Amino acid sequence: MKLRKASKAKAPVQSGQGKRGHGCGKPLGASVFIFGLSTLIYAFTFLCNDASGCPAPSLLDPSTLSLHKLKEEVNWPQDGLNAFFDIQVTLWVLSYYLLSLVLFVFLPGEVAEGTELACKGRLRYKFNAFSSAVWILSGLALGTCMYGADFIIWVFLWDNYLQIITANLIICIVLATFVYAKSFSVPEPGQPNPELRELAPGGHTGNALYDFFIGRELNPRVQLPIPFVDEASRTVDINVWCEMRPGLLGWIILNLSNMARQYRTYGYISNSIALSTAFQTFYVLDALYMEPAVLTTIDVIMDGFGYMLSFGHLVWVPFIYNLQTRYLAVFPLELCLSDILLTLTITGVGYWIFRGANNQKNRFRTDPDDPRVKHIQYIQTSSGSKLMISGWWGLARHINYLGDWLMSWSYSLPTGIAGYTMVESINSAGDVQKQAIQTPEVRGWGIGFTYFFMLYFGVLLIHREGRDEEKCKRKYGADWKRYTSIVRSRIVPGIY
Repeated sequence: MKLRKASKAKAPVQSGQGKRGHGCGKPLGASVFIFGLSTLIYAFTFLCNDASGCPAPSLLDPSTLSLHKLKEEVNWPQDGLNAFFDIQVTLWVLSYYLLSLVLFVFLPGEVAEGTELACKGRLRYKFNAFSSAVWILSGLALGTCMYGADFIIWVFLWDNYLQIITANLIICIVLATFVYAKSFSVPEPGQPNPELRELAPGGHTGNALYDFFIGRELNPRVQLPIPFVDEASRTVDINVWCEMRPGLLGWIILNLSNMARQYRTYGYISNSIALSTAFQTFYVLDALYMEPAVLTTIDVIMDGFGYMLSFGHLVWVPFIYNLQTRYLAVFPLELCLSDILLTLTITGVGYWIFRGANNQKNRFRTDPDDPRVKHIQYIQTSSGSKLMISGWWGLARHINYLGDWLMSWSYSLPTGIAGYTMVESINSAGDVQKQAIQTPEVRGWGIGFTYFFMLYFGVLLIHREGRDEEKCKRKYGADWKRYTSIVRSRIVPGIY
């Protein structure tokens, strides 16, 4: 393994970290998040379906809407809520997590050190998410070559989609509960802290629900009892591992399953689903290839790992981000050349901003003498950090968010003016079959599903930018005020 910048750490002690107030509304917001967003994922699964349409017809005619009729239209399971969980499906999902963990431990990888912690130490991280993804995707490609769209993995994912959501939700809850309970063993301020454990700023307010949600411990880790491997290979940083592995790659695997479903139904792959899947796959593989850059993100530097990140990484990302291809699996839209060129242009601009800004920040923080960033002007803060005021980061304080959001357009644009209804017809063999068609009455009403990600992502980035600003004000004080007087724009240069 290649080690970057290995430094000798003296016996550290836990730093003193005062509690942060959470405000009267934040525990309520945590409750809404915990219970509301998981319900929303299930609702999207039912209300945009291959049984009656997207959206379910009754939603377009509220005067005829009834719970009984809606259940029929969304193909509500006969066993009710009991059908949401299946032990075999859960075990298979767990086997996917285990495979990801095994690949992390035994595949070679680069070892790097994170940014300096409050206790003045640095944690070490092993990175091989990209090679792990290549192994998994290669196995799926081999299975597809042998069995085509009927490959058992693709059929399993489509047929058990509801139960797979539940399995990941259970894993998310168990993991969040584990790290919350474990956080109470973090050494007290001033005590020896050889494992460099710290509580997250804002994560130990004293309100149990909010702390469980936002995350008490910064960078919680587990040591696997595996002999014959080095310490970096048996040390799992739960936050980084969850962010870069099961959910992120799972998003792409679900997209591929959706493509296989379209082929099984129609006998071909539409250019819309191919384009949307290609953009999303590129985004994920690029993130996995640039995995070390995660060490300079707010998620790792300042955010605790709690239910919010556990749910976001393992449930929200794979099951919300694949909505577009799930829609196209049922309604195989064909795009014209101008639509394709527009999508490519927007995506290219977004990627140029996103990757250029993130690479610049990562290089500046890890190796400021790199010729590619040596020219960057900056403000030296009293805390020891440097704030860039030229280059990408001189245009806006969170310029990478603009690029990230523009790239998200490419996932939704291929769905067009979304909406379809399912109609029955008799095929040449005399069998009854269902087909998705778009009528004037339903056209556009599916946008709430296929463009939800793009709209939600924009709101998320604005909200996150606000959180970042608040944290930076606390961290840098007067230096942050001086910095914002120079770099005035937040996300969009000259506009916002």
